Amino acid sequence: MEQIINFLQHEYFIFLCLVGCLAIMVGSFLNVVIWRLPLMLKAEWTYECFAFLQEHKLIEHIPSVPQAKPLSLWRPRSHCPSCQVSLRFYENIPVISYIFLRGRCHHCKEGIPLRYPFIEILCCILSVVTAFYGNVDWQTFFALVFTWALIALTWIDIDHQLLPDTITIPMLWLGLIVNYYGLFIPFESAFFGAIAGYMSLWLVFWGFKLVTGKEGMGYGDFKLTAMLGAWLGWQALPEIVLIASAMGAFVGVSLILNKRIARQQPIPFGPYLALAGWVSLLWGDTLRSWYLSSLA
Repeated sequence: MEQIINFLQHEYFIFLCLVGCLAIMVGSFLNVVIWRLPLMLKAEWTYECFAFLQEHKLIEHIPSVPQAKPLSLWRPRSHCPSCQVSLRFYENIPVISYIFLRGRCHHCKEGIPLRYPFIEILCCILSVVTAFYGNVDWQTFFALVFTWALIALTWIDIDHQLLPDTITIPMLWLGLIVNYYGLFIPFESAFFGAIAGYMSLWLVFWGFKLVTGKEGMGYGDFKLTAMLGAWLGWQALPEIVLIASAMGAFVGVSLILNKRIARQQPIPFGPYLALAGWVSLLWGDTLRSWYLSSLA
């Protein structure tokens, strides 16, 4: 009991509380990214397709799609998905507003999806755990950025089976940059980790396609694995792929046996890679030491 009281009085506990408060606000922004970024990308791809068809004279003009408000991560302001009324500042406080409003819109009384506070709380918990295993330094800051990116990628892949290049590619480069200064691993390990991460699943993809004639995963999975390799090094890739594959197989078989999905229905692999990458970030050295000692 005395140790708990001493920890609560310790300045590092205050740091963890600050991280938790910041992470809840970041989680609120991640909700915006998860919802809006795929819509923005699909609108951009649609326009590019029509522009290509127009350029090659396959259509005469690009159809105009009426849209009340241009969509970006910043505009329009947060609003109710049912009645479209903009939320006032006290209706948009992470978690607290959801509890205060009893999970319903103040204007139309429609239910607010539980996923919004869930992602905010999840972001808070994962961020505090990440900071708990770190120190008050730049390594912890970038570990939090890494964690937040994985949360966004996980939910976007669940919703759309999409891992946006606008997240994976910048995060890949950021991993190489921070490890150029040896923040997590030596740069050489990060460099070859990015290459090995992409090539490993790329080879699996083409091997599966040559044997079955079907595509077993998307190119976004290659880029996510390359990103994980850039942050955590090539040494972490075997455990990441192994953990992700085991979780994916277990969940997939369970869903099929419970008739939640059809046997041929694809399921996103990104969430399992993301979770395995986060586990490797915090406990990778311990897992590798245990594995190597078990072989000795």
